[in-house]
Amino acid sequence: MKRADDLTRAVEAVLFAATEPMTVDAIRAHLGNADNVRGVLEEIQADFAGRGIELVKRGDRWHFQTAGDMAHLLRRDREEPRKLSRAGIETLAIIAYHEPATRAEIEAIRGVQISKGTLDVLMEAGWIRPAGRREVPGRPLLYATTPEFLAHFGLASRRDLPGIDDLKAAGLLDPVDLALEHAGEHDDENTEVENADEEA
Repeated sequence: MKRADDLTRAVEAVLFAATEPMTVDAIRAHLGNADNVRGVLEEIQADFAGRGIELVKRGDRWHFQTAGDMAHLLRRDREEPRKLSRAGIETLAIIAYHEPATRAEIEAIRGVQISKGTLDVLMEAGWIRPAGRREVPGRPLLYATTPEFLAHFGLASRRDLPGIDDLKAAGLLDPVDLALEHAGEHDDENTEVENADEEA
């Protein structure tokens, strides 16, 4: 049986060589089903806190990454990523907040049709995946986000997605969206006034 130090070193080695984030079960399988892998991961995470690289958990997967405050040192060596179109950003946001979602559900929320190419681009980026079929006539395909989506955007889980107040504070909401929301609030106020008049 491995000593604790040997197990820690083995877990570090497996994670360092991995090409993508790994689950506890995947790590355990590499180590001959070793015990207490989760506890070792938490110890390694604590040991690397504040260093140039850190061990992070995204969803249920673990991986090493450059510390956030050191990322600027590597930017010149990275390829400039292709920017998503507005349709791509909206589609990704709808899937992230409403997953699993069908194409028809995405189109209903956006109010316009989406091209197949938009979904293809998001799948090629590794941010969405097919997630089964909705049990309704026609059995449309469902789409959901991936662990790569969480890792790319620095989220531990979908619970970390920003709420509407966070989006407003960051100035990321379209002025049209804010105007519509404001108009909706006025409609609610007007309805309350009308109801009060009728009761009077």
